[in-house]
Amino acid sequence: MKAAPTTKPANLEFPPRQPLAGRTCLVTGSSRGIGRGIARELGRYGATVIINYRSSEADAQAVAETITDSDTDGTGHPVQADVTDRAAVDAMSDAIHDEFGSLDVLVNNAGITSDCTFANMSAEEWHRVFDVSLHGTFNCTKAFYDDLEAVDDGRIINISSVIGKQGNVGQANYAAAKSGLFGFTRSLALELADTGTTANCIAPGFTRTEMVEAIPDGIQDDLREEIPLERFASVSEIASLVRYLASEESGYITGEVIDVNGGIDL
Repeated sequence: MKAAPTTKPANLEFPPRQPLAGRTCLVTGSSRGIGRGIARELGRYGATVIINYRSSEADAQAVAETITDSDTDGTGHPVQADVTDRAAVDAMSDAIHDEFGSLDVLVNNAGITSDCTFANMSAEEWHRVFDVSLHGTFNCTKAFYDDLEAVDDGRIINISSVIGKQGNVGQANYAAAKSGLFGFTRSLALELADTGTTANCIAPGFTRTEMVEAIPDGIQDDLREEIPLERFASVSEIASLVRYLASEESGYITGEVIDVNGGIDL
């Protein structure tokens, strides 16, 4: 039997250990849940990660410390801003530019639910969800658009939901807001195509976060029965896809809505 080579073939190169080193990433709503997992994953691969939060300062600081204290070159930096407040977002943008320069990656993750059947839904409940998921995404993308248009290999990654595709009883507001991200993403991808910056959207299914874990066990069992893989996603399964889309290697993917839902649409 031929012995295995002891040295690397000359025509192969090992990938960099930290492919996001030197890239500045902003993850909105990243003090907890999926956003927290995304921030940690980007930091694990060497990125400078801005952890945006609205009110959970202690949680955001803990995420930042986890990233900075790790064995990688990644660093975490909490920045407060309510994404629904354009003036607050602009102030956050100024602070990031002053300390870190141009943004390379924007992850629009912030979102809320305010569940109620449509017959009983108030205008306030409708607008509250839209303000965070859609208007917040507009505010943040607008604030950093010039950066992302000009920077090499810029990335916009919008976090939607399987509910945006399927709808759900009691979530007309959430479904409408999350589905709006699909068209927004595809339009941005077309407008930015000649710059090398990409825009993509991830639509997670039910994911093991504090919110899902709070659902009664019986309802969790019913939900799993509707999923071909018969389990919920882990946060790391969502975060690892974000990390790939944030990297230079994903440069030929744009305008896509990528499902991570255990096969619900099969």
